[in-house]
Amino acid sequence: MVVYRLGQGLRALASLLLPLPVETTLAEQHLTPEEFALFRRLKRSEQQHSLRVLRTVFAQADETSPALAAAALLHDVGKIRYPVDLFGKTLPVLVKIVLPERVTRWSHGDPANPLIRPFVTYFHHPAYSGELLQAAGSHPDVVWLAAHHADAPDCWGGHPLLPLLIRLQAADDKS
Repeated sequence: MVVYRLGQGLRALASLLLPLPVETTLAEQHLTPEEFALFRRLKRSEQQHSLRVLRTVFAQADETSPALAAAALLHDVGKIRYPVDLFGKTLPVLVKIVLPERVTRWSHGDPANPLIRPFVTYFHHPAYSGELLQAAGSHPDVVWLAAHHADAPDCWGGHPLLPLLIRLQAADDKS
């Protein structure tokens, strides 16, 4: 987990240092106009991450449902509610290793507090993603996949979307 997060951090840092434009054509092909407007509100590094997740999902199988494609692109859109910088994205991950009970406590704090906001965003962004997507009129399957992309798969035993959730999580972990 630490190596994965370190890799994500390095890719985000590279995105800041080498501000290459994001190729959004692929995203636009798989999102409604309302969803694409949400995608465009993500930070450049988050857009690039989402596109990597989508490409990884495509590589997993011959077929990809439209809901899984949209969820791959928008699973982290909840991060726009309380944006944090690169340090703010890294902080909860590091604190979780040393003081896991603090992450949970601080994640229920006031996001207006800049010291607490990273923990709130880290913990609640999947639910925020679901809320934003529902408000944008996304298909219920897209909403569910985004809202639950950080859940342990065994929480959803026989849920019909579980195979898609597992694919999304595997692609997110790899990207």
